[in-house]
Amino acid sequence: MKDNTQYIRWLDAILPQSSERTLVLITGARQTGKTTSARRCYRALRYVNLDAIEYRLQLDEVSSFGWGKTVGPAVLDEVQKLPGIFDKLKFAFDERAIDFSVLLGSAQILLLRNVRETLAGRISVYELWPLLLTELVAGSSAAALVPPLLADILEKGSVAKVCGAEPEVLLGPTAAHVAEAEAYLLAWGGMPALLPLSEQRRRDWLRSYELTYLERDLADLARLQDLAPFRRFQQLAAARSGQLLSYSELARDASVSVETARRYLEYLRISYQAFLLQPYSRNLTSTLVKTPKLYWADIGMLRQATGADGISAGALFENYVVSEIVKYLRTLQLEVTPYFYRTRSGMEVDLLLRSDRGVLGIEIKASAKVAPTDATRLAEIGAALGREWLGGIVVYRGQRVHALRENVWAVPSWRLLTGNHSGIHEYAKTPKEHKRNIGNK
Repeated sequence: MKDNTQYIRWLDAILPQSSERTLVLITGARQTGKTTSARRCYRALRYVNLDAIEYRLQLDEVSSFGWGKTVGPAVLDEVQKLPGIFDKLKFAFDERAIDFSVLLGSAQILLLRNVRETLAGRISVYELWPLLLTELVAGSSAAALVPPLLADILEKGSVAKVCGAEPEVLLGPTAAHVAEAEAYLLAWGGMPALLPLSEQRRRDWLRSYELTYLERDLADLARLQDLAPFRRFQQLAAARSGQLLSYSELARDASVSVETARRYLEYLRISYQAFLLQPYSRNLTSTLVKTPKLYWADIGMLRQATGADGISAGALFENYVVSEIVKYLRTLQLEVTPYFYRTRSGMEVDLLLRSDRGVLGIEIKASAKVAPTDATRLAEIGAALGREWLGGIVVYRGQRVHALRENVWAVPSWRLLTGNHSGIHEYAKTPKEHKRNIGNK
């Protein structure tokens, strides 16, 4: 998949208008497209990139009193490079010298510390992740960017109602296009810069990105003198994607202390390389585990960290599905909380999505066919939840949407994670309406 298109992002559709009175922070990993989205959405605003030392020196000379007149409403990139800027923005905003500005940055720990301390109550925080499947399929067409089938299920609160209206198999070029896009994400991940490159140049780009992350972003976060122990830890952590997190095992294998392992994992989390999925805390069947699971935010970076044979196909597919869902929920800031469910006896469900409407269960199978037996654990959870149960989905790598047992359906991953192919469903007219609908009964 080679494309020079500027991809429309979900974030573009939910960002505030520059006529509103607010400050906006867009954060996320490096190279996810923060600058592109901000400059596309706020073309009329001055753009200032604080990677340039000249800009930093110039803005150092601008007083708080003169900020509104000299800088005005602006898109300020890499703001963590100039910590003193936050106090000036606060003063200018409070004095109504400015009503709007956009801040961009990759170093979450530095940004959010300053936001909490200086701009609390004045700023709205948004996250931009690597390209989602819905974004890759839509390309540059905002009209083609529609919520995934999963969102329709969460809005309507019924797996059976939505999946029962789906055609069993989708035919034609649209289905082929979506399947191709998913194959690309599973192979390379969603970093926008990779799209126009050849396969060899993609491999080179991912290696370069990993080095840049270690030598630049991590240096900003941690000031580590020796990066080798962290790199070893990163590789070991990536190989455990989708597994229960054991700090003691990771520490032992990486030859670091448990406290260092905790700190290293926090660096991965706050730099948007990885995230933790928490266990469901309510006991439905038997005693639960209390340990979170670790997942990587981008499949391309997961492959780069583990090497070609460093992670199984099943673990890779599970990471892909979980990360797509979690990134979608977090991007749109939907009131849906993801968990996994696992008992000490080994009974496990890969995802439980809890909203005010109830609980949706998801099992993930990296196979082309599934059987009614694959729905057994979901049925057990459904029976325990009773009226709270919205239904279950077995996500797999096949083609058919079909019922496995009462209120548990098999749905291909590429159909669950993309939008209205058949024209049957009535989605919210805008992403903001869609955001309001989910989580409200």
